[in-house]
Amino acid sequence: MTTKHRPYPSRGHATPPQPGFHPVEWLCELLGTAIVLLVGISAICFDFGTSSPLRALPMSTRLLLTGLIFAGTGSLVAISPLGRRSGAHLNPVVTLAFWTQRKVHWHDLVGYLVSQFAGAILGTLAAHVLWRNQAASVSDGATTPGPGVPDFLAVAVEAGMTACLLLTILFMTSHHRIARFTPLLLWVLIAVFVWQLAPLTGTSMNPARSLGPALIAPSVGTYWIYVLGPLLGAAAAVALFSLAQRTEVLTTKLFHDPRYRSTMGTTLPAAGHH
Repeated sequence: MTTKHRPYPSRGHATPPQPGFHPVEWLCELLGTAIVLLVGISAICFDFGTSSPLRALPMSTRLLLTGLIFAGTGSLVAISPLGRRSGAHLNPVVTLAFWTQRKVHWHDLVGYLVSQFAGAILGTLAAHVLWRNQAASVSDGATTPGPGVPDFLAVAVEAGMTACLLLTILFMTSHHRIARFTPLLLWVLIAVFVWQLAPLTGTSMNPARSLGPALIAPSVGTYWIYVLGPLLGAAAAVALFSLAQRTEVLTTKLFHDPRYRSTMGTTLPAAGHH
């Protein structure tokens, strides 16, 4: 039996992040982010839109369903060819966290961030055009603090969720035996966050995810919460990971497949790396 196509056959030689223009990776990141927003906002429309028959279901059930679909789409993107090529960060704070670990060249940092924000805007616009009145009835999936939730609490909740998200990613991608399960674990984690905490903040953890709806709804008044909260959470996660670090990040890909090249720093086998 051959093992040459197993996702993580062994650790290899460390390869530093590569400078340069990487349009394929950036396009994959853009498309992946757009798909997540399109499907995720569509799920919100089906679960919470004014004319949706699912409104008869309990709120908790609809939140769980939304979380499973939204997060599940991100996990599916991660294991798709798009995600295997780009790494499926789909979130600026994920790329920033890997950058702090010296796994991302600043060329890719800029390319990925631009792609993520552009993809989120395009995905939201596609959902807006597709669902029109239904999308408008849910403010195009905009994330805003729930009724009676003060801004400082919304920032704290977003920071806490983001810290948990990034600590999970950094831990999983630091252990080659379990790294392949990162998309599955993130699916469960994010779905639970949406299920339990969406009434407080809308459960963003992602400045790009919140920007698309904020621009198109429009609903920009509280957007700062979804920048500050995730950035604070990212800073906390990176600090905690650095303090407790027993091993380095091995890959910046949420599902590392050695058959695909990696333009970022990796210690796992990748196409074109020797």
